[in-house]
Amino acid sequence: MTYRVIALDLDGTLLDTQKRILPQSLEALAAARAAGVKVVVVTGRHHVAIHPFYQALELNTPAICCNGTYLYDFQQQKVLAADPLPKEQAKQVLQMLRQSGIHGLMYVDDAMLYQEPSGHVTRSLTWAEKLPPAQRPTLLQVDSLTQAADDARSIWKFATSHADTAALREFAETVEKELGLACEWSWHDQVDIAKNGNSKGKRLRQWVESQGLTMDQVVAFGDNYNDLSMLEAAGLGVAMGNADEAIKQRADLTIADHLQPGIAEVIRSRVLA
Repeated sequence: MTYRVIALDLDGTLLDTQKRILPQSLEALAAARAAGVKVVVVTGRHHVAIHPFYQALELNTPAICCNGTYLYDFQQQKVLAADPLPKEQAKQVLQMLRQSGIHGLMYVDDAMLYQEPSGHVTRSLTWAEKLPPAQRPTLLQVDSLTQAADDARSIWKFATSHADTAALREFAETVEKELGLACEWSWHDQVDIAKNGNSKGKRLRQWVESQGLTMDQVVAFGDNYNDLSMLEAAGLGVAMGNADEAIKQRADLTIADHLQPGIAEVIRSRVLA
């Protein structure tokens, strides 16, 4: 099989624990791009939170953001395709978050919004402060997320987190059952809530086919449950060594963890060979 697309999750996959891309990965991905292979970022992140990685990779492809909720073109600085949350459902989520005491970060238009700081927010702000001003994500505290939902043009997703993962799991199951929304684990203590039907795999397939290619020509790398849809749809789905066993079992290949140059090795042996 000739692979023409490399699809990359970021956190826990392309990025190390310091949110850096390994030099071996940068070199292999540059070689792939020089050979005409398309490299696309497929992430749970908001587009405002991937600037440093997009620029380091020197990409010209659009990014698939918020677990497939939308496709963002950095060159034109605009959304190309999207399926955001209906506002009424978003406000129902906010009400349920308040009642359960679970923290929610709301991703809208060109910003991530929160009312009360959490560990997730604090970590993101600390990381942002280390970046050049032009690369810093827009992470804003607001008086009312409900008012912010009314004011937003588009609501992409909620990133919900809680130290008690059992309580978070129960909350996610309730949201799925009562609101019919999609809930996916994107980190060990984070569940993302988005419009039902959105997934990394679905949006990636749409973009790949728009390029006149097929999913058989895609190599996809991921580490978490929100990556499963693209790992299973790709011609070669690659799980990171730090992924849960359930993810490894459903991938075609498992490599070293994200602190080691496994991605570069797969690119050189399977894509460039």
